[in-house]
Amino acid sequence: MTDAAWRGRLVLVTGAAGLLGGWVSRRLAQAGAQVLGLDIEWSQGVILGPDDPVERIDGDIRDREAMDAVLADRNPDTLIHLAAQAIVGRANEDPADTFEHNALGTWVTLDACRRNGGVRRIVVASSDKAYGDHGGAPYEESMPLLARHPYAASKTCTDIIAQTYAISYAMPLVVTRCGNLYGGGDVQWSRIVPGTIRSVLRGERPVIRSDGHFVRDYLYVEDAAEGVLALGSTAGERPELAGEAFNLSGESRCSVLDIVGRILRLMDSDLEPVILDEAVNEIRDQRVSAEKARTTVGWMPNHTLDEGLEATIAWYRTHLGMHE
Repeated sequence: MTDAAWRGRLVLVTGAAGLLGGWVSRRLAQAGAQVLGLDIEWSQGVILGPDDPVERIDGDIRDREAMDAVLADRNPDTLIHLAAQAIVGRANEDPADTFEHNALGTWVTLDACRRNGGVRRIVVASSDKAYGDHGGAPYEESMPLLARHPYAASKTCTDIIAQTYAISYAMPLVVTRCGNLYGGGDVQWSRIVPGTIRSVLRGERPVIRSDGHFVRDYLYVEDAAEGVLALGSTAGERPELAGEAFNLSGESRCSVLDIVGRILRLMDSDLEPVILDEAVNEIRDQRVSAEKARTTVGWMPNHTLDEGLEATIAWYRTHLGMHE
């Protein structure tokens, strides 16, 4: 991504207090964009600090009047829609809340853009989970979306709603489907990377909810942020890509036991993980091909898995004590 593509643009980022939203907002500000960050839970955000030039807006993407007002009053050039309920366990426990955030929230946000008519580029975050179970075959964007469990199905709804608005209303919109994100600032401790790092820093055995053999593709969050912005810039310049989806992945495929083992090695720890084997409604084997993003927009991650984990561990060593 070149900074010149974003310099001076007014960009609305929904979910700006979240993991990806925080890093995207910071990167946009560094590139010279004017960033409007919208979130319902700013108190939970730990990435953006007082020195980050991001205008914070308290807002709920499910509130039609509020979203209409933001679009009408501020008239942003770009929308990056990242707000979502993103915890699988919470989705299993409360599917209605998850569908409200991820399906209804996406519809409300995009319909506000449709009525406003002034947004010139849009990125909507779906997920690799939307593909469902393809037996471990690498996910490619041409594959059908076969999600069957609450969180994954909610992201399938996000994905299809976004494609609908792009095609039916000629909106300059692209969809991202990221692999498992990790990086500094993730305080959802049920996730394997932050949970493991926090446990080791406390001298406690890390906990694995599954049997440890679930396989995922992992992507360092700052690399994901670069991918989102590369696609956002492209969406405004290439109308033929409207409605297209792009996988973003480090293509670093490993089991949960492997990722925990890497963290333990990088932290020089001899702790043994506790394996609960309690995971439900999750796909066992996921692999994500990022070839389309490489060939279409030239995006590639800048960090290997170990490099990303090292940077993540360093972030928590510095910041964890302030944000427990």
